[in-house]
Amino acid sequence: MLCTGTLTGTHAGRSGGCPPLPEIVPATSPARALEDRAIGAYLGLAIGDALGATVEFLTPREIRHAFARHGGAHTEITGGGWLRLKRGQVTDDTGMALALGEALLTGGGKLEALAAAHAFDAWMRSKPIDIGNTVRRNLLRFRATGETAAPPSEHDAGNGAVMRTLPVALATLGHGDAGAAAFKAQAHVTHNNPLSDAGGLCLLDLLHAALARRPWPELLARARALEAAHKEYAWSAAQRHENPSGYIAHTLIAVFQAFFTASSFEGCLVDVINRGGDADTTGAIAGALAGAWYGMETIPPRWTKALDPAIAQRCREQAIKLCAFARAP
Repeated sequence: MLCTGTLTGTHAGRSGGCPPLPEIVPATSPARALEDRAIGAYLGLAIGDALGATVEFLTPREIRHAFARHGGAHTEITGGGWLRLKRGQVTDDTGMALALGEALLTGGGKLEALAAAHAFDAWMRSKPIDIGNTVRRNLLRFRATGETAAPPSEHDAGNGAVMRTLPVALATLGHGDAGAAAFKAQAHVTHNNPLSDAGGLCLLDLLHAALARRPWPELLARARALEAAHKEYAWSAAQRHENPSGYIAHTLIAVFQAFFTASSFEGCLVDVINRGGDADTTGAIAGALAGAWYGMETIPPRWTKALDPAIAQRCREQAIKLCAFARAP
């Protein structure tokens, strides 16, 4: 049964029961415009990536210890982490999303698998600071064979294809099944796995719903539909999932818990980042989803200012250009 209560506040619903309805900007605000939500989603992705990379692979206890002087939580974009990033630098989550976005723009909002494969291969040739093992393996396979779909594998249920869903969501909003086809075309270049597909298609659906400002209970119902179809994605607001791995089910459970039990963009990101584990990817996915729902103007200015300026500009430009392909929801 769907929750229809009116709980508010960042911590409402944390003890179990119904997730809170989020505090949103009034309908008369410019934040309701699709372009604002598109920019919010893209900046949210990059900010979540940069914020989470600092604590990637740490446990929640290690994070609390490392940030004891700051209340025991990581809340600022500082760089560092195991990759020794500069302040505001992003990782493969944002890099691959931007590469995919360029392929979509070149294709006029449409996407062929070959275009996605070439975009990802060019990104890998740029020697990014980080790249997943599955992505590397299957892109090397593409170079050697020219085949745009990796062989189906039960071992490729990672989050590497799902983390770059946002550009597809922006370009295909209101285009029916085109979004699902485009998602699978890009996903199978590196991750050809049914559980990964299911998670990515659910995230695509949620991003479309958030961008179109569908009712909050409807978003929750769409997330629960994934759980009903695949028991691996089962989650409860009362049992906090911490230290999520790169396994797609672990990633999305952490994201869903943070998104559906927070009432603000900042609350969602601080929650998911401080769970540790694969924090750059959970941060990127949660940031995209929360940014699509809450809009650009709800993102804390200190985070936007801390983000690498060139990356922030690319995110803004792609968001505007990609959502121009969307049809009225």
